[in-house]
Amino acid sequence: MSDKRRGYRPWRGGTWGCGCTSVVVVLTAGLILSLFNLAIGLGASVRIPFTSSNLTIAGSVGTKNKAPEVLPGYTQGRLGGNQNFINQSSTLTIGPAEGAVIVVLGRQEGANVIDFHLEAR
Repeated sequence: MSDKRRGYRPWRGGTWGCGCTSVVVVLTAGLILSLFNLAIGLGASVRIPFTSSNLTIAGSVGTKNKAPEVLPGYTQGRLGGNQNFINQSSTLTIGPAEGAVIVVLGRQEGANVIDFHLEAR
């Protein structure tokens, strides 16, 4: 077997992927942050050229009630929604900790041409 095919698994579609990463992050960072009643959010947004739409990728981890609040302001109300061309969001809750990830492609009021968001509460 060649070295190039060693890590290939046809049932996964290739060698890339991080299916259990969110579980590990919520179990470690999420539970630690929930002990201190904190949440951390990180996001980036870029305007699609010649349109009024943005591509936004954001995530947060921490206490259940604070994790959605630390996402960028222009993603508020879109977690689990369907009002854009593409709105892929997922959340994972383990005990008092929650992790949320959202990918939005569409018109987002309040989003800048290029935006980087980092927030801790």
